[in-house]
Amino acid sequence: MSNPEEPAPPRRGIIFIVSAPSGAGKTTISRAALKAVDGLEPSISLTTRRPRDGEIDGVDYHFVTDEEFQRRVDRNELAESARVFDARYGTPRAPLDSAVAGGRDILLDIDVQGARQLRHSYPHDAVMIFVLPPSFAELEERLRRRGTEAEDDIQRRLKRAREEALAYPEYDYLIINREVADSLDRLRAVVYAERLKVERLSKGFVPWKS
Repeated sequence: MSNPEEPAPPRRGIIFIVSAPSGAGKTTISRAALKAVDGLEPSISLTTRRPRDGEIDGVDYHFVTDEEFQRRVDRNELAESARVFDARYGTPRAPLDSAVAGGRDILLDIDVQGARQLRHSYPHDAVMIFVLPPSFAELEERLRRRGTEAEDDIQRRLKRAREEALAYPEYDYLIINREVADSLDRLRAVVYAERLKVERLSKGFVPWKS
């Protein structure tokens, strides 16, 4: 049996991307994974929308003005950016580059637009996971259960959800979110399997080095 304290072979870090239609449960699963999976770090996005109740600047998002967001775009500081409904969202580039170079794994909870940009920017280091509810009816029920949006907003999210669901073939993995605990187990399995891939080993690694 191997020594559990023996260091793992050096490797590049992995950018785990979780996407889903609004209401599918990706944020709940992602937050659970950050607590349950050792060595998984959060990526904190920028957004121009206002904080919701309970959200903390620098923890849930970096809340910025439209002007500041555009300055970050102009300075090429964002690895991806997109407009979702009435707000802009983006992912700072520096933490991703640092994680990949340092052999650390980072988890992003972003939409389909952003995921496509990151796959283009990090073709060898991004792992894309799509989350869907068991049915469209279940998705609608979850959105209505929130009780935070008007009917027009719900219909707009449902329309977008149908469009986004068609993107799942672009992803590496698909999780049907029936129960959070089961979905977390599946996401954990993806993380552990990806960490073992030979292609991620650092260049020059030699096993049994004397």
